[in-house]
Amino acid sequence: MNDLEALKTATDADLAAATDLRAWDAVRIAVLGRNGSLTGLLRDLGKTPPEQRKDRGAALNRLKDVLTAAIEARKITLEDAALDVRLLSERIDPTLPPRPRETGLIHPIARTMEEIAAIFGAMGCTVVDGPDVESDWFNFGALNIPAHHPARADHDTFYLPPRDGAAPPVLRTHTSPGQIRTMLAQEPPIRVIVTGRTYRADHDATHSPMFHQCEGLVIDRGLTLGHLKGCLIDFLRTFFAISDLPVRFRSSYFPFTEPSMEVDIGWNRKTGELGRGGDWLEILGSGMVHPRVLANCGIDPREWQGFAWGMGVERVTMLKHGMADLRPFYESDLRWLKHYGFNPLAPTMLHEGV
Repeated sequence: MNDLEALKTATDADLAAATDLRAWDAVRIAVLGRNGSLTGLLRDLGKTPPEQRKDRGAALNRLKDVLTAAIEARKITLEDAALDVRLLSERIDPTLPPRPRETGLIHPIARTMEEIAAIFGAMGCTVVDGPDVESDWFNFGALNIPAHHPARADHDTFYLPPRDGAAPPVLRTHTSPGQIRTMLAQEPPIRVIVTGRTYRADHDATHSPMFHQCEGLVIDRGLTLGHLKGCLIDFLRTFFAISDLPVRFRSSYFPFTEPSMEVDIGWNRKTGELGRGGDWLEILGSGMVHPRVLANCGIDPREWQGFAWGMGVERVTMLKHGMADLRPFYESDLRWLKHYGFNPLAPTMLHEGV
């Protein structure tokens, strides 16, 4: 058994001399590898005389267990020593100033929709939405928009390939389909606002093929234009934080409301200042819900009345914050966002006092 004792003694010495993991791995391979010294002894076991083979095999297995344990123990010792050295070399200096960390900002469109939701939420409205891809009926038919209406033209609306021979679906041109879905899903009275992305084939400094809208719908008994006007005047004066903001309602036409009104606010055409100057700027559309729209949704127009309104989120955002061009909203320019973005930790403020 002298050769086994000699192998153990040599291995212990080699392990003690190994001062890093590379040297340790060389010892491991030299002993336990395919061509290692212990592997060779195990391979030659068949050459041992039969009467000595059993004892020899048992001794080799015991030696293998001892050497394997010693090799693994040395590995742990070397790994701990290497970690201690690394920790000493990578020690943090707590006196150094921290690295600058930039805080993300909320996009102006997202903040405007939060403010709109907060203001109308105080009036009892809940927020709903619908799919971006709508059927012809939800986007046009249910809203009393006739087949010859210009909004249905290819140059104004994005149509998708037809399915199963039905009318081709569209990318919704307004958030009004959300009003239809709400009236079909719940019984009056109803107070909702519908926010989300909309799509039209238009692109310039004040128009984008994708933009955001916010529309509102109120259904109840005994509603009049007076309720609509009071609701919108309170909203506009609160949103723009101008308690005496001039608001004007002009007769207009929309297929889904009757009567219909454009809503203007006072401003100065030369300076762009809101609430001053004696000029008027169109801001949104509104009106009493057309009886046919109510009937299309299974609501009796003889019992229930409703009013609705709609506005472009980008438009009111640009007016409130003095932005002249719509295109930077979607150009992902961090410089622009740092200038116009909002602190995510700052709460949405309702400007009272109107």
